[in-house]
Amino acid sequence: MSDCVIFQERTTKNGMKIGHATLNRPSALNALNMDMIQVLMPQLLAWQQSADICMVILDGAGEKGLCAGGDVVAMHNAMASNPKTMPASLQTFFSEEYQLDFLIHTYAKPFVVWGAGIVMGGGMGLMNGGSHRIVTDTSRLAMPEINIGLYPDVGGSWFLNHMPPGCGVFLGMTGASMNAADALYVNMADYFIPNDLKNQWLTRLEDLPWSQDRAANDDQLSVLCADLHQQQQDLLPQSKVQALQDDLSALASETTAAGVAKRILALNADDDKWLDKAQKTLQAGSPISASLVFKQLQNGRNLTLAQCFEMELIMSCRCGEFGEFQEGVRALLVDKDHQPKWRYATIDSVPNETMQWFFDSPWQDNTHPLRHLGKE
Repeated sequence: MSDCVIFQERTTKNGMKIGHATLNRPSALNALNMDMIQVLMPQLLAWQQSADICMVILDGAGEKGLCAGGDVVAMHNAMASNPKTMPASLQTFFSEEYQLDFLIHTYAKPFVVWGAGIVMGGGMGLMNGGSHRIVTDTSRLAMPEINIGLYPDVGGSWFLNHMPPGCGVFLGMTGASMNAADALYVNMADYFIPNDLKNQWLTRLEDLPWSQDRAANDDQLSVLCADLHQQQQDLLPQSKVQALQDDLSALASETTAAGVAKRILALNADDDKWLDKAQKTLQAGSPISASLVFKQLQNGRNLTLAQCFEMELIMSCRCGEFGEFQEGVRALLVDKDHQPKWRYATIDSVPNETMQWFFDSPWQDNTHPLRHLGKE
């Protein structure tokens, strides 16, 4: 357990220290599990309180990515052992994961997330909370939960609602992958720095005149990242999402999930493999998931970050109880037959009362596990 996240403290030229946490399950693409959460949380809290620590870095071990999501196979096994109930282990996992994500969002010191390689699902929750989010030439970001009967959680109700019009619902419903330019365009990243410049970036970080002044630390970190970002613009790929913006803006006027899906599937993808894949993912994905994406964005539009996490814990626990999530993971990752038996055949056949059930809390108001989030 202790080596699932590697912690080190980098001493800077003036004696301050940089906390550096590295997710260390490269054989599993650094997929987030309970052990990782339970060592990350206390260490990040300790660094936040330490006068010696000026900032924190989070990255992933290996060459393939920051984090490919949560350990959904373990969740499948828990659901299979407790059919049509809400497994306690799922409630615990999601509750602790969302508290970790919220801590990163509200961290009292500069928090850099180095989003190289694959950043998906639970990895997006870690990435989006950072004060300084870096993407590289290898970055591939996505929220592909529609493939497994889930939905974009880990704060998706918040960050998908803070994108250019229509982008959030498109990315959530299609699970479309994003390159570095896409991530910058939809406000999921702040800087582009090629992966082979990481060591140079770290060295320059250690040379900066760090202090206990948060604003000054933020400013000099931003200047460094922006300098490297500006030098590498020629390496930045074209943004597929930005090129589609006119069509995506039209999605924002749709009043139903089925209406959004119809517009997405009507887009011309003749010469666009990326869009063609996105459309096929939507067609093959869970109608429940597509409906949840639409409704979570509607419901989350005016919520605070803490309220989004509270809503998502309800949704995620309901997903653990309903069976669609279990079936999706079975088909994709357990039996690997790629033939999920979704509960409903189409998005417009999902009953309104079924959809509402996913948002009805199984807890009394004063017993919600995240009721204190943001209020301490």
